[in-house]
Amino acid sequence: MIRSLWTAASGMQGQQKSIDVVANNLANVNTTGFKRSRADFQDLIYQNLKSTGAPATNATQVPTGIQIGLGSRLAAVTKIFTAGDFTQTGNELDIAIEGDGFFPITMPDGTTGYSKAGAFKRDSTGQIVTPDGNPLSPPILIPNNATKINIGSDGTVSVQVAGQSATTTVGNIELASFSNPSGLSSQGKNMYLPTDASGTATVGTPGKDGLGTIAQGLLEMSNVNVAEEMVNMIVGQRAYEINAKAVTASDEMLQTANNLKR
Repeated sequence: MIRSLWTAASGMQGQQKSIDVVANNLANVNTTGFKRSRADFQDLIYQNLKSTGAPATNATQVPTGIQIGLGSRLAAVTKIFTAGDFTQTGNELDIAIEGDGFFPITMPDGTTGYSKAGAFKRDSTGQIVTPDGNPLSPPILIPNNATKINIGSDGTVSVQVAGQSATTTVGNIELASFSNPSGLSSQGKNMYLPTDASGTATVGTPGKDGLGTIAQGLLEMSNVNVAEEMVNMIVGQRAYEINAKAVTASDEMLQTANNLKR
């Protein structure tokens, strides 16, 4: 009976973490480039009261044995990198990745981070940067007298300046891919860092070697499905409630045993 108290408590703890994951998904339903997470669970170790295959007699064996489970735990929180919906903005520096790939971003400490969010800006020097001011890698500088910015599907950035009819190429946007994107470390601010699990980044030209292409004037929105997350929230809530009822039932059984009299 004491075992059931701890088993049910582990279930409550797990479902609380599941609701935490769902809440974060819903909170970022309108976050550009956000990728939803999924809580993955696994059962805990089992207490063997009778081993499977143990001899019952000289000629027979126990066919199934007796194993009592000791609950569940959160095994992983997996990022789901399916594509989100695209929304048209018309902004020249809003770009979306159609297919696989991340934007390489130079972080303040000099390391390279990676992002799915393509809502870029132009800083005071003309550099293309994220909303936090971190520049693309490699850096791309837009002239102050540029009147129009064109970004091709292959990442080529060209500008038209005042007084000239021809366009001038000022840089190329590169994309990065990973063998295991779910192994990336989420840093917040739409940024990921590579880990040993994700592998190193493979950087290349958009549209080549399996990388996606660039679409100008579009943004990739969150891939969170509100209806699906609401269902997951209801399932998690009901699972939490039923585990709480198991705790209550175990407590009542202990109370009955404690009240036994000779």
